[in-house]
Amino acid sequence: MKLIVGLGNPGAKYAGNRHNIGFMAVDEIHRSHSAFQPWRARFQGQVSEGRLGTDKALLLKPSTYMNESGRSVGEAMRFYKLQPEDIVVLYDELDLPPAKFRMKKGGGHGGHNGLRSISAHIGPDYRRLRLGIGHPGDKKLVSNYVLGDFAKADQDWLEPLLEEIANHADLLATGQDSQFANKLTLSLEPQKAQRKGKPEVVGERPGRPAAKPKGQSHIRQARQPKPTAMPKSGPMADMLKKLFRGD
Repeated sequence: MKLIVGLGNPGAKYAGNRHNIGFMAVDEIHRSHSAFQPWRARFQGQVSEGRLGTDKALLLKPSTYMNESGRSVGEAMRFYKLQPEDIVVLYDELDLPPAKFRMKKGGGHGGHNGLRSISAHIGPDYRRLRLGIGHPGDKKLVSNYVLGDFAKADQDWLEPLLEEIANHADLLATGQDSQFANKLTLSLEPQKAQRKGKPEVVGERPGRPAAKPKGQSHIRQARQPKPTAMPKSGPMADMLKKLFRGD
């Protein structure tokens, strides 16, 4: 069995908050897969047991508020005798742009109170699906930002992201995190631009002589014999002078 945990704060007041994107993702998995039972209160949270593909899975939304999420997760983990690698936590990530995501296993909490609590209860070696919500740009604005609702315009990327998480959740249940990430990327960015190749440069190579133009002969012309020099004085010279004069 795999435990898929969505992080958020309980109650209608927080339902649309950016901080609750983990709840939203788990709710979408529940809606999209009819094999899951109705939600019920257990492990200090709301749980639903079912199947993703052929594998059993438990969906969990802690009711302890974000900064005490580890109490709920630890209780469910101990009851089912699970290991940290059997647990996937879905949560909001300020350091990723909206609509972006990252899969990772283990690591620190990065200042996220939900992760801080979970790591304190079960250790840091669980799997994480980080869902980007963007950053307000100023640390002083973070609290109001994460506890603020998604804007109407955000639905253009939020709804497709949640739907594709649900469509490929069976890969999370079987521990195929890399395949899950690949499927999600292909679904959300099908027209991802390919790097254009540089045009081939035609020209002379350095250190080599330039090629001869087409049509130019490569055959060397035969050397012409040098004319024999005429003697300037002596009997032979006198004879030749008389011959040329016609004497």
